[in-house]
Amino acid sequence: MIIRPATSKDYSEIVKIYNHAVDEKFATADTEHVSVDSRKDWFTQHSSEMYPIYVAEVTGQVIGWCSLSPHRPGRKALSTVAEISYYIHKDHRRKGVANSLITYTIDLAKSLRFKNLISILLDLNRPSIYILEKFGFEKWGHLPAVADIDGVICGQFIYGKKLKE
Repeated sequence: MIIRPATSKDYSEIVKIYNHAVDEKFATADTEHVSVDSRKDWFTQHSSEMYPIYVAEVTGQVIGWCSLSPHRPGRKALSTVAEISYYIHKDHRRKGVANSLITYTIDLAKSLRFKNLISILLDLNRPSIYILEKFGFEKWGHLPAVADIDGVICGQFIYGKKLKE
């Protein structure tokens, strides 16, 4: 497995993996598939210099991705905070892909001089809670009963990790 910066050629695979999470429910707050076109603004706010997207690849196939995104863009006081997101192809889970991507991205976030990472997730997303806690993220907040996923009401957790300077 190699981890490398995502390119525009990877966008359709990134969206495909994300849409698997939409289908599975509770791994994202989106309830309908997204398209590459609908994510165009999201892709353009990422660059390898500040807010990268990395993909994990095996024999030329993208099997997962991890990104750092701005938290509350435009608010200067929050410029040292990034949101980390990760999604793994359903056929490649529980094989260390997420661990590798998250480790790589946390190390990169430190070199980019971020001081805090956050992750915002549905409170029913047990696998992500487990992996975030494994990496030293702590629950910093809870927004109770704010999401409706096909009639199931759930909340969002905000997990955070302070990065050593």
